[in-house]
Amino acid sequence: MSGTVNKVILIGNLGKDPEVRRLDNGVVLANFPLATSEVYTDKASGEKRETTDWHDIVLWRGLAEVTEKYLKKGYKVYIEGRLKKRSWQDKEGNTRYSTEILADEMTILSRPEGAERNENKPPYPYNDGPVPPPPIQDLADDNGDVLPF
Repeated sequence: MSGTVNKVILIGNLGKDPEVRRLDNGVVLANFPLATSEVYTDKASGEKRETTDWHDIVLWRGLAEVTEKYLKKGYKVYIEGRLKKRSWQDKEGNTRYSTEILADEMTILSRPEGAERNENKPPYPYNDGPVPPPPIQDLADDNGDVLPF
């Protein structure tokens, strides 16, 4: 194979509200931790166990703006992107490393239980229901008009 691939697909829950920054040039940047879990059966005890991995998600521009408007801790999202490893010097001069997922696609899958539904309120109160349409006039008094087909 002559090419290379750097592709990550995750479905998980936000570990905290997104942090959003606006850079000096106007570009919007958002990041948040995403938890993915795996459930397995412990062979020794037969008990169900769950392990959680945490992933650092980074979104730029339009996706960062969507993140700022609609995402909060606990929301379930689909993320598609690529791995990026960064390094920097800390205050003591040690080299530190971080592996992030630079997202280029995101789909909001659900909101946490008990989350308010501000943006998707129905057009009528739950107890009233929609207003029924007015009754149709009696069609028998049509004076014998012929249908157009």
